[in-house]
Amino acid sequence: MWSGDRLDLDGYLERIGYGGELRPDLATLAAVQRAHTAAVPFENLDVLLGRPVALDLPGLERKLVRGGRGGYCYEQNSLLAAALERIGFDVAARGARNRTRGDALLPVTHALLVVTVDGEPWLVDAGFGANGPTEPVPLRPGSGTTQGDWDFGVAEEDEGLLVLRTRRTGEPWRDLYAFAPQRLYPVDFALMNHWSSTHPASFFTGRLVAMLPGRTRRLALVQRELVRWLPGGHEERSAVAPEELPGTVEREFGIRLPGRDAAELVRILAAGE
Repeated sequence: MWSGDRLDLDGYLERIGYGGELRPDLATLAAVQRAHTAAVPFENLDVLLGRPVALDLPGLERKLVRGGRGGYCYEQNSLLAAALERIGFDVAARGARNRTRGDALLPVTHALLVVTVDGEPWLVDAGFGANGPTEPVPLRPGSGTTQGDWDFGVAEEDEGLLVLRTRRTGEPWRDLYAFAPQRLYPVDFALMNHWSSTHPASFFTGRLVAMLPGRTRRLALVQRELVRWLPGGHEERSAVAPEELPGTVEREFGIRLPGRDAAELVRILAAGE
């Protein structure tokens, strides 16, 4: 389903810095997800630069594995699904509605994974940016897990709708996204990817986004504002000038852009001032 048989697994593991066991068990699943989310940033720079976002395995390997780039949910979770499938996991996908942008009813555009281990399903998501989990979340309503300074849990609403929720220690729960228990396939990712990368109402068109989740430190760059969530509940916000953006995405997110792309990025952000 996810072309795991064609994945350069050694190249992928080197990219995420993982050298541990490779068994279809929960310990391996958690370790691979932690390594992936720490190494591969969430970003939409190709959308901003007006380029198609490829979801085929060769394209994902060229960009995220060998190119040292990141991607958004369809890219991240397609690549992770291929790796997990290759290791021997049972991997399925779901589509979700984002609930982090106010009360507006948004379309189903987020892609996540459900991985079954020893008969138990786990929510696995490497593509929700700074707010997302870095380890599997038990897909049982009312259960939860603590991942560093953040808690994650799943609630159930009417008609079997499941909701991923999070909170930082000492803060109230808040919804991240809601999804139905309907299996999606790579062809569905392609449809959602087209809307997200081209539609004027998409969050990702005309807006720079780069993010990294973590257990105690999380980063988000949206347009020209950089936000750092730090240990102890601290938060830092700073403005980034257009000419500083190439250096910022390299220093903070590990994204090194060719000179031509860096110059175009500066031009786009400066034009939006």
